[in-house]
Amino acid sequence: MLFDQETILFLKVAIEKDGFLDLPAHGNSMFPLIKRGDVCRFVPCSPGSLMKGDIILFHNDHGQLIAHRFIEVEANNDVRHYLFKGDTNLGYDQPVTADQLIGRLTFIKKNQQEISTDDSTPQLWGKLLLALPILSGALRKYLIWKSHYTYLWSTLWRKLNSL
Repeated sequence: MLFDQETILFLKVAIEKDGFLDLPAHGNSMFPLIKRGDVCRFVPCSPGSLMKGDIILFHNDHGQLIAHRFIEVEANNDVRHYLFKGDTNLGYDQPVTADQLIGRLTFIKKNQQEISTDDSTPQLWGKLLLALPILSGALRKYLIWKSHYTYLWSTLWRKLNSL
């Protein structure tokens, strides 16, 4: 989903004013930690406080909101660029600048359960993904297989029901 600059500014003001921002997840790029429909809470963060592995909400040049794992910061011509990557993505996102950062993930609400990003399981999962990038490829293959399997099963089910 794409947002115009006014909406992005509104979200930035809201997170600063309220101290948090709750947003539902829409994609699979952070699977299995974050699944479609999970509600993610973000809090304000400063660029200097980012730690490798933090999940950060930012917007890209096209107005898309993205929550991906912080990898590193690079300096190009005295401008800092922040690199992020989704857990199931094979490559990095386009670098972003500090003014594109919105907040840091603090917890995920899955149904009635809240999972803090400070808990040991999400911390360990993040460290594993950073240490073993091959996991991203395995997760990507699983999601592709799952989508094909789900499609085939639903097609078969519809055909059986129409008999």
